[in-house]
Amino acid sequence: MRTDDLIRQLSTGLVPVRRVAPPWRTALLWLALATLLVGGAVALHGFRHDIAQRVMLMEEQVNLAAALLTGIAAAFAAFQLALPDRSPRWALLPLPFAALWLSGLGWGCLRDLAQQGWPALSTSFGCMRFIIGFGVPLTAAMLWMARHAAPIRPGPVAALGGLAAAAIASVGLSLIHHLDAAAMVLIWHGGSIALVTAASWLFGARALRAAGP
Repeated sequence: MRTDDLIRQLSTGLVPVRRVAPPWRTALLWLALATLLVGGAVALHGFRHDIAQRVMLMEEQVNLAAALLTGIAAAFAAFQLALPDRSPRWALLPLPFAALWLSGLGWGCLRDLAQQGWPALSTSFGCMRFIIGFGVPLTAAMLWMARHAAPIRPGPVAALGGLAAAAIASVGLSLIHHLDAAAMVLIWHGGSIALVTAASWLFGARALRAAGP
């Protein structure tokens, strides 16, 4: 077979490769979906009765902003890491915001324990159900949108997706659920976020490979 015939035979029926969307565009699309779902839940449940007083507190503003920025940064970093030519250091992007959020809650936790004692650590399974209930499907949506990362960095992408989903859900929960004690927020919000993130890391690689192209 002549070379020209071989090239013609190999190139017949080839379909152009579809380019992956820029990470910022995919992140905005996912954040819009997360806002729609969590915002719908907030609208359905209604704001907590003391929302006007809570949002006027500087501590509450910082904590909400830090949790929201954690979710946004984690989503953007996940889609960055889904591309093979991006630095793995993108995984560090949400860490400063998460550290700010956790440090604020940590100081509040110590204050609550000093003032109220162990009752400040009372249970709130409703928080866990809300964050996990929204965190899992939002993580699944991100895994599907970043399925091209299956052979690249499935673990970090999945973990960042879980962190982003749970952090956004935590912000929504703070607007509807009455938790005055920072200790309770740290345990139930933070614990639920850690649970979703850890589960995403453990099972995300398998899910990405299953959904991969």
